[in-house]
Amino acid sequence: MRRGWKILIGVIAAVLVLLVLNAVVTGKETKSAEVTVAGGEIVKLPGGDLQVVDSGPRNPRAAGGTIVLVHCFTCAIDWWDGMRPLLEREHRVVAVDLLGHGGSEKPESGYEISNQADLVAQALGRLGVRDATVVGHSLGGTVSTALAQQSPQLVDRVVIVDTGPTHEEGDLGLIARLGFAPVVGEAFWRTKPDFAVREGLGVAFAPGFDVPDAFVEDVGRMTFSAYDKSPTASEDYGHEEPLDQRMRETGKPLLVIMGAEEQIIDDPAARLAEYRETVPGVQTRLIPNAGHSPNVEVPALTANLVLDFAAQAQRAKAQKQAKSQGRMHKELQKREAVRKRP
Repeated sequence: MRRGWKILIGVIAAVLVLLVLNAVVTGKETKSAEVTVAGGEIVKLPGGDLQVVDSGPRNPRAAGGTIVLVHCFTCAIDWWDGMRPLLEREHRVVAVDLLGHGGSEKPESGYEISNQADLVAQALGRLGVRDATVVGHSLGGTVSTALAQQSPQLVDRVVIVDTGPTHEEGDLGLIARLGFAPVVGEAFWRTKPDFAVREGLGVAFAPGFDVPDAFVEDVGRMTFSAYDKSPTASEDYGHEEPLDQRMRETGKPLLVIMGAEEQIIDDPAARLAEYRETVPGVQTRLIPNAGHSPNVEVPALTANLVLDFAAQAQRAKAQKQAKSQGRMHKELQKREAVRKRP
């Protein structure tokens, strides 16, 4: 009996040692940037290389302005595939993989929201983007808010898709929470089967939505550090100052879209009301038959909302230009009248 207990204790000790070693190794895993989508290119940056897709018309006179797309947690550029063709008809579209996601670099650290926004700003600067309509989904909504605060010259207006003012109400589900558990999380990450990843992703949509295989592959490309640190960074950013207050301080026009069948954010209608109470002039839309990801579930409807919002920027610019030209014309008339006086 004593010998049996000794063996059992030895086995448990060995398992614990293996778990700790796995946690150390898994937590230090890194990956270099690589092209993972058609049309992708790697923008090399000091803080981490990012994959971007830059598409649509480039002629400023022909295009309706630039639209920048920033994806959600565990997601990648392909989460915009249903919307991009619709946006690209008249707009230059730049889709970005955040650090730790998709084809972008995956270091041990650097997942703070301010750093993510700074890297996106550097990439947009390299591409010559200014005054863009920036669309951020979930985690991307937090990064887009930080981008508007830190680099206002790059952002004309912001669209937030299913990101609450704070992240206190967020619930990523049981499987995601298991992945965040100390030591156990690293073990689960190392051995996670595709069916568990697919089930975990299910909370990002309305009940019954069929999760695409490509989205499961997006999770598989991540490292544990990126998976573990990204949501914590987003929560910390929202707790320091809520997103609605941050957007109010930017003065940028804002559209907030949420799915009515949300499984992550509690009471999306109430969250939209919070934005309306805080941000002057904010536009909000509650999308029926969609969950946390209307950009995937109802891409045409979501794209049209973004296009209409972006068109408001073009109309505002046209009106400003017309007023400027009107003032210039009046000034020239005054000068001509003075010149003709005897």
